[in-house]
Amino acid sequence: MAFADRVRELREGFHRTFWVANGMELFERLAYYGQATILSIFLRDHLHFSEQEVGNISSVFGGLIYFLPIFAGTVADILANFSITKFTAASRASRTAMGGSFIKPSVLGTVAVTARPATKSLGYGVYYWLVNIGAFFGPVIANAVRKNVGIEFVYLVSALSCAAMLAVNLVFYREVKDDAARVVESLGTKLKNMVVVLANFRFMLFLLIFSLYWIMFWSGFYVVLPFYITDHIDRYADFEYVLSVGALGIIVLQLPVNRLSKGLATKHAILLGFFVSSLCFLVAALTHSLWVIMLGILIWSVGEMIQAPRYYEYISTLAPPGQQALFQGQALFQGYAFLPIAIAWLVGGWFGGRVYTAYGKDGGDAGVVWWIFLGIGMLATFLMMLYNRFVRVEEARS
Repeated sequence: MAFADRVRELREGFHRTFWVANGMELFERLAYYGQATILSIFLRDHLHFSEQEVGNISSVFGGLIYFLPIFAGTVADILANFSITKFTAASRASRTAMGGSFIKPSVLGTVAVTARPATKSLGYGVYYWLVNIGAFFGPVIANAVRKNVGIEFVYLVSALSCAAMLAVNLVFYREVKDDAARVVESLGTKLKNMVVVLANFRFMLFLLIFSLYWIMFWSGFYVVLPFYITDHIDRYADFEYVLSVGALGIIVLQLPVNRLSKGLATKHAILLGFFVSSLCFLVAALTHSLWVIMLGILIWSVGEMIQAPRYYEYISTLAPPGQQALFQGQALFQGYAFLPIAIAWLVGGWFGGRVYTAYGKDGGDAGVVWWIFLGIGMLATFLMMLYNRFVRVEEARS
């Protein structure tokens, strides 16, 4: 497609509310990644929790953010957008978790109903790109605030970012109705649907395997890596910049990586993405250089770019014919799409704290930590290979 045609598609292919919702998501991601980047160091060095306690707190925080979207679609219909956004503007971790869990399915639902059928795929691409802009600038801003004002003020900046999101919501957001596709379910219906989803063996097995992938990411990067950098490389290092590299890689390389991997079958793209991302920890295990670790994180992002666009496409093929409507319903489908990340956080925070306490403290062989994470990646890749071989799924291609 010519550049002029792409610009016209961006200008004319979406309702005005599409851009408003994505602007809100950008502010929310700035707030989330800004505080998430410094959370481990803040809890340990400022509030004096142990590494294991930090991991446990991270498990609760991250688990709430990504588990609650399963129910947030229904609650969002009850509370409405004003309350959702106001709730998100809280600065403390527990309230941020609640608010973030409301926002994610709400914005995704808005993207779905404000894009034309021909531009819906592009719409999700724009959403993913803006999420990563937030994931890049959030840590960069957090670094500046931590070094020039104080680490505790990062949370104030996150709160201000959420307040900006509230302002965007109040001034510019206009509800777009999609009566043909939108079904408001009661909490009782949601719980019944949850039982149906949990009883779908191949769907749950796929999500559990995918949880291993996200354990590597959330536990390895946001629990262990800040400790590792400040304890074993440089106490005064700008670890926020290191964590922002993956998002920058996605911003710059998403389009060419998508084009290069377009011809891969979906299941092969996911498998390749698992393997490539896992190599990040091989790089980390072999070096104490921040620059090489940043290269490893860039390798991770390439793997994520290969598999992430195919994820939603793949899980939509896993439901039996009689359950297609259930799995493709906006609130339910988008909620359960976050379940592997919820599991990863619930387990990964505790796991990261335990692994680092065992191998990363008091002069231990910290490199063992990265070999353990590499092992998780190889296990996830192997299990996904077995899944692709023995579980019959209708092939999905890009």
